[in-house]
Amino acid sequence: MIHQYDEPVYLISIVAKILDIHPQTLRQYERENLVTPSRSNGRIRLYSQRDIDRIKLILRLTRELGVNLAGVDIILRLKINVDEMESEIADLRHQVQKAKNSHSVSPDKALVTKRSVYEMIIFED
Repeated sequence: MIHQYDEPVYLISIVAKILDIHPQTLRQYERENLVTPSRSNGRIRLYSQRDIDRIKLILRLTRELGVNLAGVDIILRLKINVDEMESEIADLRHQVQKAKNSHSVSPDKALVTKRSVYEMIIFED
């Protein structure tokens, strides 16, 4: 059975076994708001593949790069901001390309450029 990337299906014990970490480590990451697993009706933590990938990143940052959990939090927030900005840039590029292709604006006026204009003023005595 194949699950969606964001579908919460893994129990904490399974995730701990997959990642070779103690379940208490996962609980600590949740207390630090580094990962937010879904909850079943019985309040059981359920992790998605996206959660597992995020935990892998956290483990890499802490184990391999020596980043503390406060630093991990900052890095993850910055990563979200960068991802959002990259998405916005891609959307804007798409809109510019769409406007260029539609020729609703003449191609020579599709992009605004700044030009410097120098004027010379001569004063006579």
